[in-house]
Amino acid sequence: MTVTVETLEKLERKITLTLPVGTIQSEVDSRLKKLARTVKMDGFRPGKVPMNVVAQRYGYSVHYEVMNDKVGEAFSQAANEAKLRVAGQPRITEKEDSPEGELAFDAIFEVFPEVKINDLSGAEVEKLSAEVGEDAIDKTLDILRKQRRTFAQRAQDAVAQDGDRVTVDFEGKIDGEPFQGGKAEDFQFIVGEGQMLKEFEDAVRGMKSGDSRTFPLSFPADYHGKDVAGKQADFLVTVKKIEASHLPEVNEQLAKSLGIAEATVEGLRADIKRNLEREVKFRLLARNKNAVMDALVANAELDLPNASVQAEVNRMVEGARAELKQRGIKDADKAPIPDEVFRPQAERRVRLGLVVAELVRANNLQAKPEQIKAHIDELAASYEKPADVVRWYFSDNNRLAEVEAVVIENNVTDFVLGKAKVNEKSVSFDELMAQQQG
Repeated sequence: MTVTVETLEKLERKITLTLPVGTIQSEVDSRLKKLARTVKMDGFRPGKVPMNVVAQRYGYSVHYEVMNDKVGEAFSQAANEAKLRVAGQPRITEKEDSPEGELAFDAIFEVFPEVKINDLSGAEVEKLSAEVGEDAIDKTLDILRKQRRTFAQRAQDAVAQDGDRVTVDFEGKIDGEPFQGGKAEDFQFIVGEGQMLKEFEDAVRGMKSGDSRTFPLSFPADYHGKDVAGKQADFLVTVKKIEASHLPEVNEQLAKSLGIAEATVEGLRADIKRNLEREVKFRLLARNKNAVMDALVANAELDLPNASVQAEVNRMVEGARAELKQRGIKDADKAPIPDEVFRPQAERRVRLGLVVAELVRANNLQAKPEQIKAHIDELAASYEKPADVVRWYFSDNNRLAEVEAVVIENNVTDFVLGKAKVNEKSVSFDELMAQQQG
């Protein structure tokens, strides 16, 4: 087959395909005969329906199927012969001026682009580093202690203070009218930990058991309850019980209760440090990986195939609908979600995917089996039974593929950092933990 490829615009190409009419008809006849052996129709025994009746009933649909199949095969063959990497599905239309005894079709499609990655030695990448200090271990210990604190009722004349657990009844009104979620009985919260709005906590702080107080409260404009967001309410609160919190001592008993193998304070702190260092490592890797990918995209030249971008947009729209459905939104399947909302992100994903694929291909950065195993071992290390987690990953090809993708990204990150101009920046543990993960 001689294949002529016409370039239309950027990545768009056109191939003209021709098929002998006889080949089409021969295949249609063959499929109809096969169908006739099993088809059931009123008035005829199975397998005894006359061919002209079968052809009349099923001829159009069989002809349509054959045309689709044969044109699809011809297109695949033509694309392979021309060594084209086709992006998305071709748009195929029949030509009116076909040669005698043949059917001609125009196939218009996109190809994947050539990706040019410029010299990475000129790229600048900010690389973060962070250490786990004693203060981070202390803060984590405080959290663990708070999770295991006990409460004891205070004396009748004691006032509520930060750290106390209070039991209250409250009722709020807006313009003198009650509102949804504005009333509760025997409601418990811990003063000073931000569980309630500041004005509510300020009102309760200093109250005694049995005291009642009326106070104004302004809901923030971005409050999660949209019916009351930005509005002012008047609340009546009554304190029914005040309990002082007691934190467990940092000792061998606490270490034992936390399942530390070496049940000592030193063993507990060492275990916390290992876990924090693991978290820091993953966060730094994620942050530095994002910085590398930004530099990689900025140093690459390529056209984007519209078909790939649209496919990614469709995936993101479906993902958004699935999320809405999971949240119980009615008619989530029909929710109007414009493509344009996701298009910039989809374009970046496609661009990044093509650039990373080219870098991996050109520099042999594929994930090695031992790298995949090491990454899974590291992920499993933070669990109580690591061996079970390892088996869980290796028992499913999809899970393995996800790990493989991460390892490839790590290989790309290391490769780029080895080429680019790297600006080292040290950040505090708290600053790193406060950063959103990409």
